[in-house]
Amino acid sequence: MLSALWLCCRMRYCGTIMKVASYNIRKCVGLDWQRRPDRIAAVLGEIGAAVVLVQEADKRMGERSGTLSDNELRRACGLRLVPVNGDGVSHGFHGNALLVSVDVAVERLEPLELPSLEPRGAILAEVSDTDGRRLRLIGTHLGLRGADRRRQVETIVAALERCETAMPAVVLGDFNEWFSPGDSLSSLYARFSSTELGVTFHTSAPVASLDRIFVSSEIAVSAAGVHRSPTAQRASDHLPVWADLELEGVP
Repeated sequence: MLSALWLCCRMRYCGTIMKVASYNIRKCVGLDWQRRPDRIAAVLGEIGAAVVLVQEADKRMGERSGTLSDNELRRACGLRLVPVNGDGVSHGFHGNALLVSVDVAVERLEPLELPSLEPRGAILAEVSDTDGRRLRLIGTHLGLRGADRRRQVETIVAALERCETAMPAVVLGDFNEWFSPGDSLSSLYARFSSTELGVTFHTSAPVASLDRIFVSSEIAVSAAGVHRSPTAQRASDHLPVWADLELEGVP
């Protein structure tokens, strides 16, 4: 009964609103250098998003195993991991992973290789909810060099332009851009609106807006921000960002 009441109180939808979030979880390693997937799940439960794009979900060395607990996610925040590559080891693609609530269906999910001297990628997803709201998302973690980021953004934009079906779109993640708007992200700023979220890195004393959310012209953002709870300030070196998106469903 308590679980049912909790889920009712943590509604991810209100009218035409769908909440999305992005979170660089640093492989679930907090500021105390302990790997605590339960803290990440708790933070996501506080946010209450229907769709979450996660960065650094997998270890970088060895078999690149995932660091989140699917059972903990379902229990603490009602989210499930959606496999990207199906190898049963990694959660995502180059650390980019997708989490959705039980009310969200994933219609499409594919990895995008991004040009870089270091391994970088993105994932493209198309989702829908029980009210018929549909959304296309790209979650990414861009490179450290400006020239690489520029080419990576151009690759992301090209992937969206290749999509045959028109759909509201969101691009979100860790863009590793210390300046606003940032020359390396000019292709995104030319085509999307950027939500003003605030600084997200480093969690101990945030000074940079590395984590951002871009939305296409069909989407109105009713609210957005950086999640700064006490748990979020310990769980990773990044703070998560979120946005409430106004989307029309099927009558």
